[in-house]
Amino acid sequence: MKILLAVDGSEYTKKMLAYLTTHDELFTAANQYTIFTVQPALPPRARAAVGKEIVDKYYSEEAEKVLSPVSKFLTRHGIDAKSVWKVGHAGENIAKMAESGKYDLLVMGSHGHSALGNLVMGSVATQVLAHCEVPVLLVR
Repeated sequence: MKILLAVDGSEYTKKMLAYLTTHDELFTAANQYTIFTVQPALPPRARAAVGKEIVDKYYSEEAEKVLSPVSKFLTRHGIDAKSVWKVGHAGENIAKMAESGKYDLLVMGSHGHSALGNLVMGSVATQVLAHCEVPVLLVR
């Protein structure tokens, strides 16, 4: 099974990983894993002020702060995962990655906002569910 793990470095990422470890059918070296995170874009004026090289380095360092602990966790459990990151809107990018990569399953943590809160503020999980045709497992 080809599984995309959408991570953000929050407590919800940790809960998602803990959930995976308790489900042998999901957490096995026989599956192919990709760890994916999305960095929010800096405002255009900020990007212009500091320059492309500094901005690219910033995005890379921030993504590594999120991806590295997850990658180490998986490696300790005998799972070799590929790491990928993008810049932009998280919900859109996660849905696009899941579909373009032809994943069998997308696993991500949920912040557990109420339905009313989602209508007012929106959430990454809601955006992913609205735009993704790949099966999504939300771990709360």
